[in-house]
Amino acid sequence: MRREFNVLALIKGVERYVYVYDDDSQSELIDAFRDHAADPRLSFTWFDASVLTDKAREQARGAPAVPRSRPRV
Repeated sequence: MRREFNVLALIKGVERYVYVYDDDSQSELIDAFRDHAADPRLSFTWFDASVLTDKAREQARGAPAVPRSRPRV
């Protein structure tokens, strides 16, 4: 059986936050967002945590994260 992963990324200046997770790990992912937002050493904010939580929930529902463009020929 093939295992599928989801990816969420946030770029803030020189910092990169990249999260790779499977559907069964969504609650741990959201916990990680909270931990990062609470860490004063990181630029990751509570707003960032909220936005990424919404995006993770969209991915779980199967909603496209970004609009698909038409293929160029």
